Amino acid sequence: MPRRYAVLDVFTNRPLAGNQLAVVLDSDGLDDARMQAIAAEFNLSETVFVLPAANPMHSAAVRIFTPARELPFAGHPTVGTAVLLGHERAASGIGNGTMVLVLEEKVGPVRCGVTLRSESLGHAIFDLPTMPAEAAAPPGKDELAGALNLISGEIGFENHHATVFDAGVSYTFVPVRDLAAIGKAKANPAAWQAAFGKGGPAFLYCRDVTESGRNFHARMFAPELGITEDPATGSAVAALAGAIAKFDQPPGGSHHYLIEQGVEMGRPSLISLEIDMDGGTVAAARIGGEAVVVARGTFYA
Repeated sequence: MPRRYAVLDVFTNRPLAGNQLAVVLDSDGLDDARMQAIAAEFNLSETVFVLPAANPMHSAAVRIFTPARELPFAGHPTVGTAVLLGHERAASGIGNGTMVLVLEEKVGPVRCGVTLRSESLGHAIFDLPTMPAEAAAPPGKDELAGALNLISGEIGFENHHATVFDAGVSYTFVPVRDLAAIGKAKANPAAWQAAFGKGGPAFLYCRDVTESGRNFHARMFAPELGITEDPATGSAVAALAGAIAKFDQPPGGSHHYLIEQGVEMGRPSLISLEIDMDGGTVAAARIGGEAVVVARGTFYA
């Protein structure tokens, strides 16, 4: 049967940048295997399937798939889907340019604020459904260096060292010395499983940035998910809040960070992170960014 879909570029305000996302709007009747096959057909880092919400007070239920498996939560699919559904509602005469949506994800309900900028552009910000928690011990420097085409001396800066945090999805966070080092990083398949088999995808970050006003430069590699490199990873930035709290120890109150990603891929992205600190811990956090609709069509599956 014909199913409507859209393709968006997320964490950017212009087409052909940011992180691509496919959203299948008419997903009734698709089973897990069919959704996985469609995600593999789109072959983007994530594909979202929109379904009726279980709770009538919520906006929609969403399932999120990489080309290899389903995810319980992801950032750029949440932002992109919220913006797209905002446009769908506005086109149907429901609401205006600003609205609140609740998306049912595997991790739980995710509350999103949406502001429409134009007929194709919008901004979304969402509350983290779960706070970042430190997980398993990270790999050692030598293992990390071998898996990431780095030398051990390039891993770490200031008091930051490798950690594993989870805010819905587990990531190994690898602080890297500077832009030159992070720019040469790449996944080494021969050493990947030994280093990251138990720690999830690798999120590399450094304090050096390409433009003033930004706080971190990042890259993300997840070959085990079918993602060679990701241009923007909201779920990783959500968990990065835990590393920021651990190492930078911001004082109580709200703090705003901008994370640039995707530069090395030619798809620059900008992810907003807001952290509310209380008693040395993350009490609440939000991820935000823009998304632009670049294509619409019909999928026959």
